[in-house]
Amino acid sequence: MTKKIKNLILITFIIFSSCDKKSEQIIKIYETSRSGNKLTEITKFDQLKETSTITLNLKKKYQTITGFGGAFTESSAYLLNKLSQKNRDTILRAYFSNEGAKYSLTRTHMNSCDFSLSNYSYSPISGDKHLNHFSVKEDKDDLIPMIKDALSISEDGFKIFASPWTASPWMKDNNDWVGGKLLPEYYDTWALFFSKYVDAYEEEGINIWGFTVENEPHGNNYSWESMHYTPEEMTNFVQNYLGPKLEKDGKGELKILGYDQNREGIKEWVDVMYKDEASSKYYDGTAIHWYESTYDYFPEFLQYAHEKAPNKYLIQTEACVDSEVPKWNDDDWYWKKEATDWGYDWREQDKKYLHPKYAPVNRYARDIIGSLNNWVDGWVDWNMVLDRQGGPNWKKNWCVAPIIVDPDLDEVYFTPLYYVMTHFSKFIRPGAEVIDVENSDDSLMVTATKNIDNSIVTVIFNEGKVQKSFILNLGGISKKIVISPQALQTIVIKTNKT
Repeated sequence: MTKKIKNLILITFIIFSSCDKKSEQIIKIYETSRSGNKLTEITKFDQLKETSTITLNLKKKYQTITGFGGAFTESSAYLLNKLSQKNRDTILRAYFSNEGAKYSLTRTHMNSCDFSLSNYSYSPISGDKHLNHFSVKEDKDDLIPMIKDALSISEDGFKIFASPWTASPWMKDNNDWVGGKLLPEYYDTWALFFSKYVDAYEEEGINIWGFTVENEPHGNNYSWESMHYTPEEMTNFVQNYLGPKLEKDGKGELKILGYDQNREGIKEWVDVMYKDEASSKYYDGTAIHWYESTYDYFPEFLQYAHEKAPNKYLIQTEACVDSEVPKWNDDDWYWKKEATDWGYDWREQDKKYLHPKYAPVNRYARDIIGSLNNWVDGWVDWNMVLDRQGGPNWKKNWCVAPIIVDPDLDEVYFTPLYYVMTHFSKFIRPGAEVIDVENSDDSLMVTATKNIDNSIVTVIFNEGKVQKSFILNLGGISKKIVISPQALQTIVIKTNKT
């Protein structure tokens, strides 16, 4: 490295000299930390004696990234409509603009869910087997405008998949919004429902990329909208009804993701879903949630699901800090092990060890990195916006979102979770490939990808309370870098041809 280049290191960016002298490597480092950095570009470091090594191997590649993002819910959309136009635009731009998080993979709900203002269905008329009265009018005040405005802001666009929490009660064996199963006599009707939903949203200028078959088919202890399937029942529905119906209607390109619940139960599901060619035909992948534990990302289950269907998607479709009222304008709370979840209070005694108090930032950073290092190709958060109570939610199932608002005072709070999500979504783009990493410090979590534009993105999480230094190696070049205590760091390496 020349003396001139060394003099530039502590100014605005770092340049690595290239081995072939025909290009130069430019590295930018962004950090979010408990000490106050928020995607702050780091240009100078302390000098630490103890140093570990992180070596990137471009020759060994894993899964291709589908995207990162969050969910469009009626609750989030309703809150946006209660804010001033300025704050509404600020939030949408924060999530979807090139200057913001650049969300690339998103979810929404079909019919109502717990984060709706009330129970509703697009097919409210009992016995309407041909869905002649199908309508998405309930979505036109809030949900559809939010999605359309996000699409207008996003320069790269984003994928949308939709998930039903339940069919209309009249299609179910218990005639209720909560629990119960889809009656076999309405399997054809329910498959038609998916097809009509795609058409209705397309008429609004919104293209749907795919579906999960059912949100949380095990149910949720009969707490809010749900509809139960066994693995065999869901596979029967997909294999003999939903897949053929979408194919017949010219919608065979739509992606169908099975399961859509916690990781610990995934083995029995993928065993049935991917049992043979016939059962696998219409499944494009597997959807998972993170609620089984506050700290364990279950790598062995993720590995098993990938090995069962190595050429299909494995997407984390929902995550949030649940059972908590979010803390307002208190960044430090999100870095402290104070948050609890459903399992802290309600889990069986022999499973409570999976649900200790855990810092929200740590949980997000740890899970995303752990997921990427175990074949997950997409990671989608839950609500994008909630209020200071953690709602609105008709069941009072309060949760935390990356952005919290006070609609009465027209105020917006970007929690540290927003910045954690952006460390991944902004820099790791669809089509990126996860690459191999050798890391000599077990206290640092590391993942790395190569984007389509050949930029290399490495994300490092230091959960500990002391600074750490490491030498980042890529090919014949290396650089010593320092990460703050309790910090997440994204390192972007770009090659400029000369």
